[in-house]
Amino acid sequence: MMNSPTILAVGGAYIERRGRVAGAFVPAALNPGTMREHVGGAVFNALRWAVRRGASASLLSVRGGDALGDTVLRAVTEAGIADLSAVFLDRATPSHTMLIDSDGGLIAGLTDMVLYELALPKQIRRAKVREAIGSADAILCDANLPSTALERLAALAAGKPVFALAVSPNRAARLAPVLGLLALAFMNRHEAGVIAGIDIDADDQGVVDGLRRAGLKGGVITAGDGPVLGFDQTGAFSILPPPLQKLTDATGAGDALAGATIAALLRGLKLREALREGVAAAALAIESAAFTSASFAEALALVPEARDLA
Repeated sequence: MMNSPTILAVGGAYIERRGRVAGAFVPAALNPGTMREHVGGAVFNALRWAVRRGASASLLSVRGGDALGDTVLRAVTEAGIADLSAVFLDRATPSHTMLIDSDGGLIAGLTDMVLYELALPKQIRRAKVREAIGSADAILCDANLPSTALERLAALAAGKPVFALAVSPNRAARLAPVLGLLALAFMNRHEAGVIAGIDIDADDQGVVDGLRRAGLKGGVITAGDGPVLGFDQTGAFSILPPPLQKLTDATGAGDALAGATIAALLRGLKLREALREGVAAAALAIESAAFTSASFAEALALVPEARDLA
């Protein structure tokens, strides 16, 4: 029996608060709705899905020595992820507070990620982390890391595949110095526009061409419920997500897509087939459906084959 591929992830694992407005959002006014709190973060969300799809994983992040930090640790452990994170007793655990509309779309967000800026780059220098990089089959990171930390991480990877998550348009530019060192980057069209310096309304081939000119060898670009673009050195293609039975919350769908796609790639699938698994995982995440082998197989059966870009 083949051993599970091993992923070391470096980046965000923090508290996410999601306030969902009950009706039409009214700016500068009190809006009735509900507030939910859970552990999220691009790298953590993606890694959790990679583990669900058969990978073994460890996580390097940083958190505070508060009750929220304990909540993060429990979530990491319950997900079957080995924790290599550092705890700073005098700091608050990072958080991301989002306000979403009744359709699941993002209205506004507030991030408190100062600890990542201050402490996460230094953690990459730890001997324990270098050992983890040496024993991993692949590295996963997100743009919560400053560019200097991303460069150091890519250098330590020493030729192993490095996968990156753009996280948000205002952080995506941090990937610029390492684009040529990445095996694959995951982003939405707004983040792709920042990375490639192109109009987000460019046609699909224009988006791919712009990212290639920027130095990226492979990428995945999402567009809400529109086609997912994928490209690598063998060509470019798109996959149309299947219609959803219900729309619960689109936040985190891109992370689920990334995690499942990476796990499939590390099992030996080509990007075209691996991305179909990612699209299936995103559908389950959006619908808040329970993950089982059967539910994943059902979701995958609804994902069409990739089509070459015209």
